[in-house]
Amino acid sequence: MDKIKELYLKYKEIINYLIFGVLTTAVSLIVKYILLFTIFSASNAVQLQTAIIISWVAAVLFAYFTNRKFVFESTNKNQFREFFSFVLSRVSTLLLEMFIMWFFVTLLKLNTDLYVIIFTIISQIVIIVGNYILSKLFVFKK
Repeated sequence: MDKIKELYLKYKEIINYLIFGVLTTAVSLIVKYILLFTIFSASNAVQLQTAIIISWVAAVLFAYFTNRKFVFESTNKNQFREFFSFVLSRVSTLLLEMFIMWFFVTLLKLNTDLYVIIFTIISQIVIIVGNYILSKLFVFKK
């Protein structure tokens, strides 16, 4: 048990980022799938992108507060600037997700429910890695 605790403390930031990254992804996916499988359609490009943006907003709000407190343990007094930097860094990965989904689902017309799920998961993996790098280097730098 001490060995596990030692490993956790050594890699705390990465482990916590992965945990909260998975939870952030869950927030994003749940919101997106609820929208796409109820009131929006993935075959409609505008509705697909709208669902992506709405799910992104929910995920970014969740991610900022959990990353600030549990991952990077930020003590920055200027939360507005930190939040603004966080949102700006996440915009780049939002655009990446929108491009991935547009390219595969809209352009290539791989718009069945299964393909929407597959390409969403692929884009989320790319986004988790990108968001960690951006958060570490630009937002919650020590």
